[in-house]
Amino acid sequence: MNKKLRQAIIAGNWKMNKNRPEAKALIEGLIPYAQEAECGVVICVPYTNLETAIALTQGTNIKVGAENCHFEKSGAFTGEISADMLTEMGVEYVIIGHSERRQYFGETNTTVNKRTKAALAAGLKVILCVGEMLEEREQGITEEIVSMQTKIALMDITKEQAADIVIAYEPVWAIGTGKTATSAQANEVCAFIRSTVAKLYDQNTADAMTIQYGGSMNENNAAELLAQSDVDGGLIGGASLVAEKFAVLLEEASK
Repeated sequence: MNKKLRQAIIAGNWKMNKNRPEAKALIEGLIPYAQEAECGVVICVPYTNLETAIALTQGTNIKVGAENCHFEKSGAFTGEISADMLTEMGVEYVIIGHSERRQYFGETNTTVNKRTKAALAAGLKVILCVGEMLEEREQGITEEIVSMQTKIALMDITKEQAADIVIAYEPVWAIGTGKTATSAQANEVCAFIRSTVAKLYDQNTADAMTIQYGGSMNENNAAELLAQSDVDGGLIGGASLVAEKFAVLLEEASK
């Protein structure tokens, strides 16, 4: 982390977990820990928990995010939620392009770009996910894949808009598998993403952008990962569902 240049952010991605009573209990457990945090704190929750999360986090330093949004404002898109709907509720962040959306729901680099532009236009901050699959890493094309994903996702997005984007590097092979990129691997790719952003915009824009690591960061490996110069926090899956585990990550990111 380099807090002189950019904010460290720990964001929880709850995925498809927690009903409303469970969400209430978890958020109430998180609030005391978040109050002590000297980093950004975001919880991205299922749509059904958004109102609960927004109500409970009023007056706290916890920001609420959604896990996806559609690129159209309204229309015949059964089962989808627009960015404007999220903004109207009081949601501040949204995850776009998570590998599970790409893998299971047909998300493409092009639709990631469309969703990102729609979210920014609606006033949301975007956690933009990029990352390679295991075979792509083994073939030595990690940088090509990550560069392509980043460039297409940021197409037609201005430097001013880029200030509202957090990029999460999430190697697909390290999500929910228990595998984690080494701290050196994570830092190398986060630094490469930063250099890609610098080429698209300028070095100041790149230096100011928070770039998280999102591949099975947890209470046991967070200290080593967050000690890296270009790892500015984490997009956290399983460890975000237990208040005490999430608290460890907030503590490490606050150092």
